[in-house]
Amino acid sequence: MAERILVINPNSTEAVTRGIDQALEPLRMPGGPAIECVTLEEGPPGIETQQHVDGVVAPLLKLVREKESQYAAFVIACYSDPGLHSLREATRKPVLGISECGILTALTLGQKFGVIAILRQSIARHLRYVAALGVRERLAAELPVDISVVELSNEQKTFGRMVEVGKALRHQHGADVVVMGCAGMARYRKPLQDEIGIPVVEPTQAAVSMAIGRVRLNWNSGSGQ
Repeated sequence: MAERILVINPNSTEAVTRGIDQALEPLRMPGGPAIECVTLEEGPPGIETQQHVDGVVAPLLKLVREKESQYAAFVIACYSDPGLHSLREATRKPVLGISECGILTALTLGQKFGVIAILRQSIARHLRYVAALGVRERLAAELPVDISVVELSNEQKTFGRMVEVGKALRHQHGADVVVMGCAGMARYRKPLQDEIGIPVVEPTQAAVSMAIGRVRLNWNSGSGQ
């Protein structure tokens, strides 16, 4: 049986899952692992608060335990990386979070990374995570577009705000690479990169790229991650 990677959208918005699935099309290749995307039905419409983050951990654990024998790796497609360390305790299969992978990828592309957040209230939560990763000094800034997850389907509004924020991160804060701080926005990555003139990392693509490498090289998760 071909190896498979499961990408889990922890919110319940199917449109976000479809966007994630489309974003991963360039990573599907003959002979490579199959990449499948699912929606966590128990999740809220968007992961917008710490309570949302905490609330999806138990159903994520249940899902991964049910699917563990069927998949070679798991990707949690939410920029807060909900339940990442709990899931790594629950399986020796690779478990990757898009925030961690997006940031680590950005560090290979520039000296100072900026993050485009969706909501202003998410930034404090993200900054705690950046500090926990030990890369706070490499963060130029994180700025919001102030659009709810369910409003992201308004492409003109969303892209316009992303360009404004991306240019501010570059010109006012000194970022030389930008991370998109939400899953399912890959359709904006290339045009945004062209508009702001510096690399733009789509974190779900970054995480699945790493998952493919982990699967192909047979690197399982170590205990205690």
